[in-house]
Amino acid sequence: MTKKKVLIVDDEPSISMLLEFNLNLAGYEVRSVHDGLAVFDTLKPFRPDLIVLDLMLPKMDGIEVCRELRRRGNAVPIVMLTAMQDVTDRIAGLDNGADDYMTKPFSPQELISRIQAVLRRVQAQPGQMEEINYDIGPLHVDLGRREVHLNGSAIELTPKEFELLAFLCRHRGKVLSRQQLLQGVWDYHFLGDTRIVDVHISHLRDKIERSARSPEFIMTVRNVGYKLAGPGPHDRKSALA
Repeated sequence: MTKKKVLIVDDEPSISMLLEFNLNLAGYEVRSVHDGLAVFDTLKPFRPDLIVLDLMLPKMDGIEVCRELRRRGNAVPIVMLTAMQDVTDRIAGLDNGADDYMTKPFSPQELISRIQAVLRRVQAQPGQMEEINYDIGPLHVDLGRREVHLNGSAIELTPKEFELLAFLCRHRGKVLSRQQLLQGVWDYHFLGDTRIVDVHISHLRDKIERSARSPEFIMTVRNVGYKLAGPGPHDRKSALA
């Protein structure tokens, strides 16, 4: 079996060496670079299956690297490393294209578990391509094209916002706990950090609700979690031909 390739991007030699040792031991082929710009010089010759990306980097920080990779259409999975405890910093990484994050200091074994979870999810996606539309009143969600329209106007969502909305659509009318949403959308238990869900729900509501305080689509179920409003008489879920 061909080894999966992991690119480490961190300007701290001790962390790079620690990660290289543990990832090699786990059976990965590893390469390290030490600034954000070097990522783009390494992508073509190395062709990584996943990038472990530090947030604070010289020349180009981790958020900028994420944003530029996604702007170029590069969907390589990214696990971001951050020394920052503020949830808004972590969400900034997820909203700009990162698939997961780890807060320093971290356990190399936990990071490897996160990498395995992200790679499992990516490998499962090609066979699970959905050609389904959801119409919830004036809200139209096209899973196949990853498009959302409200009253006929396109709504721009970040990748994680779209995945969260899609997950709610697939379980429409069901009450989902924050832990269920973490597992379903991020494919990993964020050690109880359910604020990730709350912040993304808030961002979604700002974009699709007429009033975030009186939502029509995404309902809060007190002390439990959230649910997407159930079908009305004129709503539909349709498979594309």
